[in-house]
Amino acid sequence: MEITSLNPQKQPSLCKDGEDCQENGILQKGVPTPGDKVESGQIPNGYSGVLSPGAEDDTQYSIQAATTAEGHQEERETWGKKMDFLLSVIGYAVDLGNVWRFPYVCYQNGGGAFLIPYTIMAIFGGIPLFYMELVLGQYHRNGCISVWKKICPIFKGIGYTTCIIALYTAFYYNTIMAWALYYLISSFTAQLPWTNCENPWNTANCTNYFSEDNVTWTLHSTSPAEEFYTRHILQIHRSTGLQDLGSISWQLVLCIMLIFAVIYFSIWKGVKTSGKVVWVTATFPYIVLLVLLVRGATLPGAWRGVLFYLEPNWQKLLETEVWVAAASQIFFSLGPGFGVLLAFASYNKFNNNCYQDALVTSAVNCMTSLLSGFVIFTVLGYMAEMRKEDVSEVAKDAGPTLLFIAYAEAIANMPASTFFAIIFFLMLITLGLDSTFAGLEAVVTGVLDEFPHIWSKRRELFVLSVIITCFFGSLATLTFGGAYVVKLLEEYATGPAVLTVALLEAIAVFWFYGITQFCSDVKEMLGFSPGWFWRICWVVISPLFLLFVIFSFLMSPPQLRLFQYNYPHWSVILGYCIGTSSFICIPTYMIYQLIITPGTLKERIIKSITPEKPTETPCGDIRLNTA
Repeated sequence: MEITSLNPQKQPSLCKDGEDCQENGILQKGVPTPGDKVESGQIPNGYSGVLSPGAEDDTQYSIQAATTAEGHQEERETWGKKMDFLLSVIGYAVDLGNVWRFPYVCYQNGGGAFLIPYTIMAIFGGIPLFYMELVLGQYHRNGCISVWKKICPIFKGIGYTTCIIALYTAFYYNTIMAWALYYLISSFTAQLPWTNCENPWNTANCTNYFSEDNVTWTLHSTSPAEEFYTRHILQIHRSTGLQDLGSISWQLVLCIMLIFAVIYFSIWKGVKTSGKVVWVTATFPYIVLLVLLVRGATLPGAWRGVLFYLEPNWQKLLETEVWVAAASQIFFSLGPGFGVLLAFASYNKFNNNCYQDALVTSAVNCMTSLLSGFVIFTVLGYMAEMRKEDVSEVAKDAGPTLLFIAYAEAIANMPASTFFAIIFFLMLITLGLDSTFAGLEAVVTGVLDEFPHIWSKRRELFVLSVIITCFFGSLATLTFGGAYVVKLLEEYATGPAVLTVALLEAIAVFWFYGITQFCSDVKEMLGFSPGWFWRICWVVISPLFLLFVIFSFLMSPPQLRLFQYNYPHWSVILGYCIGTSSFICIPTYMIYQLIITPGTLKERIIKSITPEKPTETPCGDIRLNTA
């Protein structure tokens, strides 16, 4: 095992014995002077150490450095620039859900009035949990699995659950990007293929109300954009439902293979490479959103969409469902509980101001959601004007349908439609890539930190194995009925499980590890301790916030419907089974931990909730183990 020696300075030190001071810009924690006598294994500064050979001659003190399981000293990788970290976190938090989910949830739950519960839930629930994960990652400098050894070992199953949830998410999330890539490739034509009804996939019900001919829109009418999405991209008409998914679409397989290739070469070397990629993938969507906003604002009828989007319905604030929707939206938008924030923050420098980072990135995320609403609804107002319908009829679609049918149709009928289609679908791909980078990095960091003796020198190989696993896990979503699987996984496989993970994480950190110790860690890093507001939120409000959302979900699980297909009752049971399959890691590991821990039951419980090893904190160019 390699150790780093702390030699006494040859010149007289200005630090008094046993006191903390700063000399030459380096914090010195009461470094003993020559002649002081201390016992081997203990330095009189609150840190543990071992006395080096030869200490009798020159009083060298060795501080045990961060080691791998093989005993080799490993210097943890850090972000190349502070902006790499911020863009990575923003890119993770700002995803496809900001574009399709927030605008729909907002107008469905009171328009402008919805911003009140949304803001309240963000301040008291979402942002405190976001801040908590950044602190945990930055202080303990470990991934989502091994970090629990330093917090509360019996909850280590949370880390394994987090990794499984990230894989489940990758199984369906990248398929949505494959759809966007298929659209992008199809956009490189003079006339976009979803602008007319003269294609091989069109039916007799196809009605193009943007044509110059007088057409009658009936209950059975379908737009060219809808048929392009359902019959050409998804080919969902060739599946009867979950019980008969049909064959695999080779076009989508090729698209997702290209997506996974981009992902692999972006994260295979670690945050040094992914931190550079996000300079493009995290900033490009904002450029496109601003361009689309300006274009949408100049379209006829745009004002109708904006009015519909933000017109407040104050009576909605009295409905519990609105507050549940606000809590769910802010939680899944900011993304605590997925292990991503913890992984990203673990590559920060120890004294990085993660408090400021939490506030900035949370604010950017919320403002992006609001901006996306304007981008979407200016165009929906234009569509309502063209159809001579109410905006509510045009805006009844949610999720991917809103983007791939309603918005794609509006773009197709704008001047310079090819250009706007290309940049729009490029934006969707880059929004998705950021989130996938983050989710898989959480898995990679967690496993590499837990099993460094196996994977620390084989990161590229492990990343490749994760990508291959995700590819094969995605095959069910690439079938003709794959959209049904995507909907099922989105609603059941990740939602309830990650909410429960975040709740247990908050309980483990603030009730077992202790709010006092946690705040002490923050002070050690940032120089100040969190105030009473943060303490109350962490200990009481945030857990209640999560319980509120979990119980609301269990009391009224979502009724799944896609296009004209109503999901059978057994699909709900299947969804819960998929979600439970990840969560089962937590009680399983608790039982395992109690079995392998020696002693009586009481001693086993005490040892299992006591941190196994101290966290190393930097002091100058060395790392000290806090006792």
